[in-house]
Amino acid sequence: MTRSHYTLATSALALALGLSATVQAEEGMWMPSQMSEIAAQMKAASAQVPPEQLADLSKAPMNAIVSLGGCSASFVSPEGLVVSNHHCVYGSIQYNSKPGQDYLTNGFLAKTKADEVPAAPGSRIFVIEDLRNVTVDMLKGVKPNMAGRARFDVLDANRKALIANCEKLANRRCDVRAYFGGERYFLQQQLEIKDVRLAYAPAGGIGNFGGETDNWQWPRHTGDFGFYRAYVAPDGSSAPYAKENVPYKPKSWLTLAKDGLKEGDFVMLAGFPGNTDRWRTVAETKTTYDQVYPLTQKMLSDYSDLVNRLTAGNQGTQIKYANSVKGADNFKKNLLGKMAGADAISLTQKKEADDAAFRTWVNADPKRAKQYGVALSDMDALIAETGKREVADIKTGQMGRVQMLSAATTLYRWAKERAKPDAKREAGFQDRDRLPVTERMKQIERRFDAGVDRKIMEWALDHYRSVATADRNEALLAKIDAIGLDKLYAETKLGDTAMRTAWMDKSAAEFEASTDPFIQLAVAAFPYAQKRLDESKDMSGKMNAAARVVMAGQLEFAKSQGKPAYPDANGSLRITYGKVAGRVQDGVAWSAFTTAEGMAAKQRGRGEFDAPAKAINLVKAKDYGRYIAPELGTLPVNYLTTVDITGGNSGSATLNAKGELVGLAFDGTLDGVISDWRFEPALIRTIHVDHRYMMWVMDKVDGAGNLLKEMGIGE
Repeated sequence: MTRSHYTLATSALALALGLSATVQAEEGMWMPSQMSEIAAQMKAASAQVPPEQLADLSKAPMNAIVSLGGCSASFVSPEGLVVSNHHCVYGSIQYNSKPGQDYLTNGFLAKTKADEVPAAPGSRIFVIEDLRNVTVDMLKGVKPNMAGRARFDVLDANRKALIANCEKLANRRCDVRAYFGGERYFLQQQLEIKDVRLAYAPAGGIGNFGGETDNWQWPRHTGDFGFYRAYVAPDGSSAPYAKENVPYKPKSWLTLAKDGLKEGDFVMLAGFPGNTDRWRTVAETKTTYDQVYPLTQKMLSDYSDLVNRLTAGNQGTQIKYANSVKGADNFKKNLLGKMAGADAISLTQKKEADDAAFRTWVNADPKRAKQYGVALSDMDALIAETGKREVADIKTGQMGRVQMLSAATTLYRWAKERAKPDAKREAGFQDRDRLPVTERMKQIERRFDAGVDRKIMEWALDHYRSVATADRNEALLAKIDAIGLDKLYAETKLGDTAMRTAWMDKSAAEFEASTDPFIQLAVAAFPYAQKRLDESKDMSGKMNAAARVVMAGQLEFAKSQGKPAYPDANGSLRITYGKVAGRVQDGVAWSAFTTAEGMAAKQRGRGEFDAPAKAINLVKAKDYGRYIAPELGTLPVNYLTTVDITGGNSGSATLNAKGELVGLAFDGTLDGVISDWRFEPALIRTIHVDHRYMMWVMDKVDGAGNLLKEMGIGE
């Protein structure tokens, strides 16, 4: 169950934590339409791009900002060249790698457009076009006292209708998302580019320098950048990969700044942050930190350790599972930071104080008590109810890591939904989803090993069977026991890509008559899965009814205190701003920049600290050319800012006061990730790769002069 949340900054945090921090972060992941609300603050902070220009998605720089569907990115040339983080294009580097062609280690550079290779199936570049308020349309037919399931069905039908109408415009991908817990809704319209190709990624010793050891840490020396290119059909329409396709011509693209940043300079960020939880209630916070996060972190750690053991010494399987392990390792470390951060700032106690202040304000006025009181009580009860199953769902959810079972259940659901009118199908299984689902089936080809998958299934089954009978799919377990794991993997044909994708066109009856053992599992599992889906829809409708009323009260409460409100991150376009700044905490000083010499000092020539020899030799020779930072006297690698980000902001364009590209956001610091739950201005720092380091690697190390020239960087 998810809903939008938002919290206000705490006052005097530096004093409360005993921090010495004269520079505070600027709170807020602001919607473009909110630029007028913070125009004065941004101007005072030295922004030169007019707020009305930032609010206009048809103009630069905002129409150069794109989403990769999980990461942020931006156009940097008139030929559709797109820059993002190395870890955001990592899946495509992995997909194109194999023994003897290890792009993960050695990097990849297309010297010409003809040398570019297709990105992993399912890769997309989404070009933002519009973000408009559709609250009135979403709430048509919604009644105050509707049952939960009825409310869900009306909202779901309205959402699908809005999306369908938006997507009548060819090549568009649209979505309707809730803001402020469903208090309002916006439709995000994007041009969907389906032909995405990998153009360049530095060696792993640059793009992933420091690996998990340095992940979420400072000082950092990671060249976390890579390039895609967007392609379209010759007539300009969006089309899947074809040799005759041509580079997309964006309406605008970002210009690389001639001058680099220095400490204290203004920066702003444009991207698509994924999810924050700043509006979570104290009850949700307790459940999450007492049970959900500890268990999830352990599951991620155990999964990563298992796969590493299973693939040890086998380069082929290591490459296949590299993307999966990297994602698990990143998330598990993030959760460790959040759990430690919650203790450090007394998160639960502060949430309790926030909750008490709001409820006191509500009950202080009979009119407010009548308006918001019932919804508050309803939401309390609903949160308590949903919390009971979360731990069991985490344990049973590990079965989703079994690729053959996941594929079979997706394919059977696809067949069941195809029998319905398109508008009545479940989200994710409509005609608009056929290509993405097919591409997910194709991805498995280079990310699957039967021996590894079986061991993962054994591990997942142990956790599945550990939950109470009422919380698990007994029909699924019975069928697994009846078939046996040996037969499951020996007789399934789903490991073959052609066979797997062929099931996209088969009927539910054909699935039900199939002798393929994994298909039989999917059929057996379906009734219970449908029951759980129906229950979740009912709960979602009930939560929506309560949450949007409570959120309306929270917004009124914030307004009464003179505090502006921005919605929680939900994957839609946002703008944040701040300045380049280091940090001092309890006598430990963080400088604002790291340097090439610092990178060379970490070099070990193996493992996570294995930069290319050419890069190390250039550093030893101090051969930095025009990319040197005069005030530092050397080449900057990474820098810190005070901008407010979360997951999904990876790859976000970092812009200077004039709107020029000066780097890419790629990480936060471990003690600052708690800001996903409560904004902590003295703690939060965002880590960026400096555009001067990017250009130096491209020019001096990898010889990517063709791309530099394309971006307007001359000899």
